Amino acid sequence: MTQTQPQTTVVSPAHAGGAASTRKRRRIIDLSFEIYQGMMVYPSVAKPVIVEMENHAQMAKSMGTDKLGITHLPNHCMIVTGDHVGTHLDSWGHVNPKAPRVEGIPLEYCYGDGVVLDFTAKRPGDEISPDDVERALQAIDYALKPLDIVLLRTDAAKYRDEKRYLTDHPGMTKEAVHWLLDRGIKMMGIDAPGFDPPVPNMFERNKFWEAHMVMLEREYYHLENMGNLHEIPAPYHSFTVSVLPIPWRGASAAPVRAVAIIEE
Repeated sequence: MTQTQPQTTVVSPAHAGGAASTRKRRRIIDLSFEIYQGMMVYPSVAKPVIVEMENHAQMAKSMGTDKLGITHLPNHCMIVTGDHVGTHLDSWGHVNPKAPRVEGIPLEYCYGDGVVLDFTAKRPGDEISPDDVERALQAIDYALKPLDIVLLRTDAAKYRDEKRYLTDHPGMTKEAVHWLLDRGIKMMGIDAPGFDPPVPNMFERNKFWEAHMVMLEREYYHLENMGNLHEIPAPYHSFTVSVLPIPWRGASAAPVRAVAIIEE
């Protein structure tokens, strides 16, 4: 299946609610995956099922309006999916059994200033170290501030419909996660299927989901399966990020409609 590419939407000053003479042009970049049957998902995660329960004509028949000449009513679908399908936000409770789950994700961490760190030079299976993070920040001449939302660009999402999406990406080390947390970062995201290196590389190194396991020690949140980070323009830090989760009570993760908001 050919996946629809994330959309970029332009909001005019008038639609944004301000005077055209004082408001900047606002551009919205979709950083989310389209959810569909048969999509690539993380190992052991069930693929989503989307079924039309009744089409427009069937709805009219079910409601009895077809007998009155109304043969077309709104349809409805059933969606069955895991909480780690597509672009999603892992809760603290995903790893730490004593921590809140999705309903406890602080919304103030889900909307704020964004920064993109470029790790596209990393090879499949590579680890992202604190030194790598420092160099990426130096490359864009940016100093992090507390509650920035840090997005890790690997470009793995460009081949998210291929099997290599599950293996051809780098991942964070626990030391790199701690480095960001020490600077007041609470929310991070990656355009890959996992926040850690790929599963085969973790088994080779005998280091298993160490970036995730930081949640046993400290509160933090990360997103996986983000897309379109390559469309965020230079200087890679003058934009707003929104990654608001659906409040699924008791779930370990929640889908988000992640967007970058660019003022031009």
